[in-house]
Amino acid sequence: MQEYQRVIIAMIDGLGSDYLEASDMPRLKAMAGAGLSTSVQAVMPTVTNANNASICCGAWPDEHGITGNSYYDETQDKPEYMESGSSILVPTMIERAASHGVKAALLTSKKKTINLLGAGCEIALAAEAPPQEYIDRFGPAPDIYSREINYWLWEVAIDLLENRPDIGFLYVHTTDYPMHMWPPEALESRQHQAELDRLLGRAVDAAPDAAMLLTADHGMNFKRRCWDLARACRLRQQPLRFALSAERDRYIKHHRTFGGTAWIWLHDPADAPSVSRLLLDLEGIEAVLTRDEAAARFRLLPERIGDLVVLGDQHTVFGELDGVEMEVLPAHYRTHGSIHELDVPLVVHNFQGELPEVEAFKANLDLTRLLLGPLWPVAGAAADRMSVG
Repeated sequence: MQEYQRVIIAMIDGLGSDYLEASDMPRLKAMAGAGLSTSVQAVMPTVTNANNASICCGAWPDEHGITGNSYYDETQDKPEYMESGSSILVPTMIERAASHGVKAALLTSKKKTINLLGAGCEIALAAEAPPQEYIDRFGPAPDIYSREINYWLWEVAIDLLENRPDIGFLYVHTTDYPMHMWPPEALESRQHQAELDRLLGRAVDAAPDAAMLLTADHGMNFKRRCWDLARACRLRQQPLRFALSAERDRYIKHHRTFGGTAWIWLHDPADAPSVSRLLLDLEGIEAVLTRDEAAARFRLLPERIGDLVVLGDQHTVFGELDGVEMEVLPAHYRTHGSIHELDVPLVVHNFQGELPEVEAFKANLDLTRLLLGPLWPVAGAAADRMSVG
């Protein structure tokens, strides 16, 4: 059997490039200096599931099919979470590795990531709800709404690297709760980054043979206002079939489900011009795209987005509100989902394969598409997975 270099993917949720620039992270910055480092673009919408799937598959949303954290089930007339692995249309790198005899582990702070990306794993662990054996060994995991849960997760990762050398691919996904709570310059944020840096350094020390590949799914910004687009249109005598924030997921304390991209479904396609004009008159609406325009611009699967796609400016998000069409948000409120959270870092350390020129890395998914795609071409069970999809 062919021998492969061990690979660690560090998907640091919410780590916009501004966090790296504002933080003292000597180990990570040393890795970047010795290897390859650049700033790249996240996938739109800048929400976790769309980007996690893109990074883990090395593919765009028009290929893998995950276009947000939620979708609108038109047959049931209700939103559903987009977190089932059965929705992914191409093999993940975890499945591709397994097809080449490489055992994989998926460690994540959030349970939803196991549902989405866990197929083919030798080990799949969510710190949000760890099995008893991990509690016995590492102690109870901190609350999902904490920065400490990320530290617990990396302690497990380091233990695996030290004691399970048969695990050839380790994918680690943290939570962005600290980034929602604190901007890059805040003391709490810098403490979080410093501890992550220490743990990343320990991970590299535990597996000096491994490649460490790091990127993020989105950045983060303060937001000033939230629009309930369904209510706003209804009050202006232009009712919608449905409006949905692409950010909507189960972790409401992070962001109250508000995000900077919204999907709109119409009662009649002929309503598109009038609805677009109405929306563009609302404060903070940066653009309204048709389904085809958005799919082409952002490489989205057309049938999994709305008839219209609404983009907020840097200060505007969308979601369901209680009794009002627009809410002025608290000064501390931070979230993502728009084109203003696209800039994320990409770092390649100790990769032994052929390394493309830095200019080849344009998007976060290029980390796996360019490096691991050639290493583990689609074969065996992964090919079967693609044909089923």
